[in-house]
Amino acid sequence: MKKHYITGILCLAVAIVVMVFSSINFLSLKDLGEIVPGPSVKEVKMLSDYYVGIKDTNMDTEVYVLEGTKPGGKVLILGGTHANEPSGYLSAITFIENAVVEEGTVYVIPYTNHSAMTHNDAQEASPQFLHIPTENGLRTFRYGSRATNPIDQWPDPDVYIHAASGQQLSGSETRNINRAYPGRPDGTLTEQAAYAIAELVRNEDVNLTFDLHEASPEYPVINATVSHEKGMSVAAEGVMELQFTGIQMALEPSPTNLHGLTHRELGDYTNTIPLLMETANASQGRLRGATNEALALTGIDKFYVKSQKLGFLYVPYDASGHPIEERVGRHLQGIIEYTKAYSNQYTDKPVTFSNIPTYEELFLSASKEDLGGPQLGKYLH
Repeated sequence: MKKHYITGILCLAVAIVVMVFSSINFLSLKDLGEIVPGPSVKEVKMLSDYYVGIKDTNMDTEVYVLEGTKPGGKVLILGGTHANEPSGYLSAITFIENAVVEEGTVYVIPYTNHSAMTHNDAQEASPQFLHIPTENGLRTFRYGSRATNPIDQWPDPDVYIHAASGQQLSGSETRNINRAYPGRPDGTLTEQAAYAIAELVRNEDVNLTFDLHEASPEYPVINATVSHEKGMSVAAEGVMELQFTGIQMALEPSPTNLHGLTHRELGDYTNTIPLLMETANASQGRLRGATNEALALTGIDKFYVKSQKLGFLYVPYDASGHPIEERVGRHLQGIIEYTKAYSNQYTDKPVTFSNIPTYEELFLSASKEDLGGPQLGKYLH
């Protein structure tokens, strides 16, 4: 009996140690790190300023307001719609920390689904953090989930019915904020956050909205921009300019029968021109090898190289992968060119800015050894 007591005590002690370690790790996931406001940041608001219903919830998040010295139009940048698509929020953070706005106002939400940043997708073996070296030391960023944390919204229904259209989707999509627009104040927490963003767009009279995404290399809509029909002239001009700089970018019309997404619902329910951009991220795909930090940052995966040779992919893929610098560079260059196109066509409400790293500066001019984080780190403070 004595041996059984000793064994039981040892097992209990080990369980307590594991529990304490797990609790510390779990609580640390809510810390998304510090963002250093750049020279044009005049105010940091909260999303709950536009809909108080999400105040004091895990969905409330910062809205950085960058103001120019001259009046003009208004732009909104949404990063972190899907928190496991790191080039989206890293592009938004790079913009916040560097941009010098001359005309107009730019609103940036780096963590659009803040709740999704605080956990990982179950059974995907995803990394919890990304580490990028900068001149001021190592910066740590969260690698989150595609969907709202189930601690904040649960259970999922068997079938998710989009409230505004009646469209039916898989039940898990109820926690995907990019299936929740235009949102509703009395809906789920995810729908309430989507409603708050739509209210921001309406109350601030936002003219142009960017939603930054990543997709798996085997997904057809990749290295592409999706535009609502009312933004096609702006998108077409921007795509031509991107192609002139050597960036291959497809232009896709927003499907009229696919609901809940920014490029459809913000275009239908607000006055903004919504554009969604997709880059190629191997850590998103089903054909990948180990899902680790290196894959998320470098995009190098031997299984995708084989898949390219078999003709399974919609983007070129070789041993160089698609590093984070390429993906962030595409997003930032897209923001530059589409905003220029907008300002050219809407001369009464221009938005101009500078000091944003270009695709060439981030990716084309970098040495191979600097890709996978270090080159991006030169623009993070």
